Amino acid sequence: MTPSIYWADTYLSKLCSADRAVRHIKNGQRVFIGSACGVPQELARALADYANYLSGVEVVRLMSSDTETAPLTEIAKRSNGASLNIRNIYLGATTTPHLVENRRFITPMNMSMVPRLFANRRMPIDVALIQVSPPDDFGWMSLGISVDVTQAAALSAGMVIAQINPRMPRVMGRSFIHVNQVAHLVEFEEDIRTIPSVHPSDVAIQIGKHISRLIEDGSTIQIGLDTASQATLQALQNKNDLGLHSQYLTEDVMHLYAIGALNNLRKGFNEGKLVASAALGSKNLYEFLHDNPAIEFHPSDYVNNAFIIARHNKMISVNRVKTVDLTGQVQAEALAATYFAGVSGIPDFVRGARGSQGGKSILFLPSVDADTGKSAIIAHICDAGDAAVTVPRADVHFIATEYGVTNLIGKSFQERAMAMISIAHPDFRDELLELAKERGLVSKDRSLGASSKAVYPVHLEDDIERDGVSIIIRPAKPADERALQEHYYTLEKSDVLTRFFHEKTSFSQKDVETVARIDYLRDLSLIALVGEPGFEKVVAIGEYLLDADSNMAEVAFSTSKEFQGKGLGKLLMAKLSGAARDNGIVGFIAFTAPTNKAMIGLFKTLPYKVKTAFEDDMLKLTCRFDEVAG
Repeated sequence: MTPSIYWADTYLSKLCSADRAVRHIKNGQRVFIGSACGVPQELARALADYANYLSGVEVVRLMSSDTETAPLTEIAKRSNGASLNIRNIYLGATTTPHLVENRRFITPMNMSMVPRLFANRRMPIDVALIQVSPPDDFGWMSLGISVDVTQAAALSAGMVIAQINPRMPRVMGRSFIHVNQVAHLVEFEEDIRTIPSVHPSDVAIQIGKHISRLIEDGSTIQIGLDTASQATLQALQNKNDLGLHSQYLTEDVMHLYAIGALNNLRKGFNEGKLVASAALGSKNLYEFLHDNPAIEFHPSDYVNNAFIIARHNKMISVNRVKTVDLTGQVQAEALAATYFAGVSGIPDFVRGARGSQGGKSILFLPSVDADTGKSAIIAHICDAGDAAVTVPRADVHFIATEYGVTNLIGKSFQERAMAMISIAHPDFRDELLELAKERGLVSKDRSLGASSKAVYPVHLEDDIERDGVSIIIRPAKPADERALQEHYYTLEKSDVLTRFFHEKTSFSQKDVETVARIDYLRDLSLIALVGEPGFEKVVAIGEYLLDADSNMAEVAFSTSKEFQGKGLGKLLMAKLSGAARDNGIVGFIAFTAPTNKAMIGLFKTLPYKVKTAFEDDMLKLTCRFDEVAG
């Protein structure tokens, strides 16, 4: 087509019905159909009706669903590919049986690669069926809520057929195609497809809370479409100056923007703009997008480009995966629990986030596979049938389940295995440990002790600041053993003496087991950490160990010299006593040297009557929680 032709002069001649438009499709051609909620439903219906007259046509699309308006997948199955064959980059919102049944139609590709396949004609598109907004005064039509790979398909196609729908929002950014670039226009008004909101499960909400703690003010986030990802967004309402650079824009993103938590002012790149490549949600979301200058949609080869992603400040990538093994290998293909199934943009965003200054890649999964009832954390990916590695273990950063979060960067196989076991479901931890031993990932003498069935008490976590230093207070985990050893080895000799009552110079794995391998009820250890998550340094420890006969717990503390006098001991004591009361323990005991004024003073910060007595050369301090000080 000649660009110099005034678009309005040819507009009427290009108008036709959907039935007439699809009759321009020839046998053997490759036809792209706009995807997800942007699918041109009238054109898809017309193609389905015309399919019996076609042979060898391949339909390429990004995403389908169980309830697609036109049953193109069913036609492909019924004709055994004779009339239509389907190539899905994702399978789309679906159920597990549908996923298994139609798995052969999936083409696994990273999102950033798909537009290039179309543009360089390695996967040439003969006809593109797209949905657009009405043209503006200059003849430009917006691809609206589905720019992703649709723009590349339309611009590289031999022929473009566009359904003009007045209900398609006009979205800013690189989302436009001109009337002169379209061969046939079909005016047809209908509702844009919507995605109903799904209330997150308790597991999803817990995972979301864990993840939200890793997201700092001023972060730029990428988020998935599953309920746990949306629960993460809901948990970010008290954050400040967040930005968005994500494959999809959703309802919860809109809500964060509306309350001011997400303003895009500190992104470091594309500041002031919500950047995505598509949207899935409600009519309210689509109204929010229409002519909104704060929003820009770009093609997937831009949004999913790892180098573009890495240019953002504190880029946080949050994605749901299917399975993780004990070494950190991740499998994320064919996941029915999300709105799409396939490789998607996960590898792109994992690498991009890791390249960002202050960035984090967070992958998460429920600890139990909903379909099988088995552990989603397994010994080895190869044990999961034909599962393929989506994210190599060397690229994996944070892994989260409802039982906690672990950072695998810089960890040995033994440390990785113990860390993954610590966030597995308690019912599977012992089995996973034995499998780890069989594979030589951990030494034969390793055990989980009481932590095997323990449920991590996330409510005891706290973020504080002392003299401008951020400190995390949380319960100890088995994966903390090395950090605990390092803490003890760096204590001053005098502090070792007051903590262990002799000049101890060796702190073996056995020495730290009582601190790390606990059940959080009878025995509890709280630690204070500073530094980057996953590479933190333990600067204080507070612990209680229950004496079952008396139902009293003995407490002990240690604090690194540079953090003494900052109130950490008092804070740990208060948290320990609160947890002990909640767990049915009746009081505390402490043994210390009579000259240890710091420990004596710390014990007396409790609001209970304190009794003192000498046992040999040690001072014994006791208090009961039912005896409040006068």
